[in-house]
Amino acid sequence: MPIPPYDQLMLPVLRHCADKTWAMRDLIAQISDDLGLTEDERNQQLPSGGATIIGSRVNWAKTYLKQAGLLEQPKRAFARTTDRGREILSRKPQKIDSAFLQQFPEFKAFQNRTKVEAGQAEAGAVSAPLSGARPAVQVGREISDPSSTPEEQIGIAQGALDVALRDALLARVLESSPSFFEKMIIDLLLKMGYGGSRSDAGEQLGGTGDGGVDGVIREDQLGLDRIYLQAKRYQPGNTVGSEAVQAFVGALVGKGAQKGVLIATSNFSKAALNAAGQSGALRIVLIDGNELTRLMVRFNVGCRVAQSVEIKRVDLDYFETGEAE
Repeated sequence: MPIPPYDQLMLPVLRHCADKTWAMRDLIAQISDDLGLTEDERNQQLPSGGATIIGSRVNWAKTYLKQAGLLEQPKRAFARTTDRGREILSRKPQKIDSAFLQQFPEFKAFQNRTKVEAGQAEAGAVSAPLSGARPAVQVGREISDPSSTPEEQIGIAQGALDVALRDALLARVLESSPSFFEKMIIDLLLKMGYGGSRSDAGEQLGGTGDGGVDGVIREDQLGLDRIYLQAKRYQPGNTVGSEAVQAFVGALVGKGAQKGVLIATSNFSKAALNAAGQSGALRIVLIDGNELTRLMVRFNVGCRVAQSVEIKRVDLDYFETGEAE
């Protein structure tokens, strides 16, 4: 039988995960059994390879349900239904899809993030139609929307993939040890062009007696200037307040520093942003979890390119040259 699209798998996934916490590999096998898939259908790969179609679609169903707060991930590669998800099931819905999930503000926020990522992809190499004009990406459009152009669909798909990737990266960061998190921050700054190499770029990373500073990295290969770092692993929802920024400012003043970067895995409060902006001669940059994962994706820290797609168009210059001859 044809493998259903991911939105048709949302309700079965939610129902199964209401019974117990499922390992995703077991959940994929169970849903494959429910659908009566043959061995060949279970093993059918995506065109890009690397994952089965049924596995990909079950995981995307899980991702969308998680973004709406109906599922949670107690640990990597596991899923279970939340209290909100059980309440939804108690209404006995006939169907759960993206339109149904629009009622939840968390899902709308996810779609807005997808729109931003899609817009960035649209501005890149994938979105140049033959006329040279760039179509606008519409909020909330699905990839299957017949009114969207192929270029728009690529942008929308890229946006959804990037948002899911960044969520997965943040989850892995929160699961990692403090020492690994500190190492990752140095790796990111090195990829961004700061310092020279790992052996001479950073110092005083972690440890006691650091005076409120987690690490120092050279701003250039000669070490003419230094950037002081502080890294905070906060769970989502635990906003970083102004007191943390003020304490970091005090630590920088104590070291005679001029520049500092405060990196957190959650958000900064408005008061924290104001405190950073009112730090006088000190230059302080705040990087929240959203910006951290954006930079990780941009500079390939903790992720790698899995597939590249070339989009070609007519070379008008070539034909104009030929006609002139």
